Amino acid sequence: MAEHAAHITTASVSDERPSIFEVIAQDSLMSAVRPALQHIAKILAESNPERYGTLWRWFDEIYSLLDLLLQQHFLAKTSASFSENFYSLKRIIMGNREGPRSLASAGLPIGNHWRSLLFLVLIPYLKIKIEKLVARFREEDDYSIQLPASSWKRFYKAFLAAYPFVNMAWEGWFLSQQLRYILGKAQHHSPLLSMAGVQLVRLTAEDIQAIEKRAASSAALQQSAHSLNSKLKRAVKGALGGIALSLSTGLSVGVFFLQFLEWWYSSENQETIKSLSALPVPPPPIHFDQDTYSPLLPKLKTVCPLCRKIRANDTALSTSGYVFCYRCAYYYVKHHQRCPVTGYPTELQHLVKLYSPEG
Repeated sequence: MAEHAAHITTASVSDERPSIFEVIAQDSLMSAVRPALQHIAKILAESNPERYGTLWRWFDEIYSLLDLLLQQHFLAKTSASFSENFYSLKRIIMGNREGPRSLASAGLPIGNHWRSLLFLVLIPYLKIKIEKLVARFREEDDYSIQLPASSWKRFYKAFLAAYPFVNMAWEGWFLSQQLRYILGKAQHHSPLLSMAGVQLVRLTAEDIQAIEKRAASSAALQQSAHSLNSKLKRAVKGALGGIALSLSTGLSVGVFFLQFLEWWYSSENQETIKSLSALPVPPPPIHFDQDTYSPLLPKLKTVCPLCRKIRANDTALSTSGYVFCYRCAYYYVKHHQRCPVTGYPTELQHLVKLYSPEG
């Protein structure tokens, strides 16, 4: 049994096949970076909604665009994604370890390159958007917002009922592929690699030398070019390369802080956090009269700031403390993701219904 499972943790010198721990670690790297950056964007948006509110509302799109530039740079230069290169891995054509394409600096064929880029960027983006859509639908059910009877409502109900099974099948597909990889029955640990027509292997000394040689030759070629067209192309490539290099350097440094963030927000550290945050209740937030989207507060406290009528089903926003009609607050937060008065980032789960003793 020990001999049969020895390849899980060790590999011979001639074996280029990475272990299951290496491939799982590189998969987990980008999935750990995203929440950290999202948390930073949320803090910025809460501290200054006017300046950073757009960053929070369009975080998924901005992150995917930056991820696209980063992955394109590394696929072109090292035949690997950012996380794969971080763990000294590269992509090669399935079943082909011979010839010039085996060197990381040679890159991937066009078809494999764009399929790899598609599965690295687009699939995670679509998955996150679908998960947010499902969460929004479930919140609408939780808050008893009934849709009118229609074909859309039937699709809505069927989608909510089918999604858990579709997601389970998707995750089971990946798990079964990883088990086959562990047992040596598959060349790749992820079905997405199979659809891209590539597999992962370790970088060799020849790969590292080829990458360094290509970087040196590119620098020499740029210095020898003097025409206007060459200078323009060099400036564009330099700008894109600088962005990708900045992202890769920032992410490489940020990875070492993820463990600290994980410890800080762990359950064992909650008591420490509570003791540090045990401060007096702050005063009500200041009303931003200069904001075009912030309505002036009515003089009567029983009037909703949105519809200017006597409030029905009083509902407070936990992010700001202001009270509105339930329906007014629900639809405003659903479409704008912020408090109507203060502009603080707000989600549907921040709606708190108020019940008076008379009611």
